[in-house]
Amino acid sequence: MRWRVHCGPHRRASTRNIGMAPAHTATARGLRLNHTPHERSRTVDIGYDPASPLSPFEQVRTRIAAMVTGGDLRAGERLPTVRTLASELGLAVNTVARSYRELEAAGIIETRGRQGTFVSSAADHADQAQRRAVADFVRIATDLNLGCDQALTLVAEEFAARGGD
Repeated sequence: MRWRVHCGPHRRASTRNIGMAPAHTATARGLRLNHTPHERSRTVDIGYDPASPLSPFEQVRTRIAAMVTGGDLRAGERLPTVRTLASELGLAVNTVARSYRELEAAGIIETRGRQGTFVSSAADHADQAQRRAVADFVRIATDLNLGCDQALTLVAEEFAARGGD
């Protein structure tokens, strides 16, 4: 696995090895995972924006969680060590450690001692549960003769009523 760190379009990528078995490529304030073992090459970005109002730990946590739920990171994939990610992002080790702790508490990642940190297989089950819930909703909406636009409007109203996006 290849790691690539970035900090937006204004930075030029530089390359260096970090010392883990797969080579890593680094720039600043972000991590791009290049997966090549036995599959087509794909790139996954982990990064943070220093200008964002969100704290760095929250940005890292939400980015990794979004990548897992979006399918960019699959169950069983290895994440960089806390120290490696902190070093590459230019963050304190405790900041990244807090992100990992909260992701682990949510069941998104799991730490396997000296083997490292991996995307939890439970996260895959959560994705399947979400897809089942959506399928059930669509089935019920069509049974009630709701069109897609009507159903989405109702969903948006419900989220707004609950204080969500």
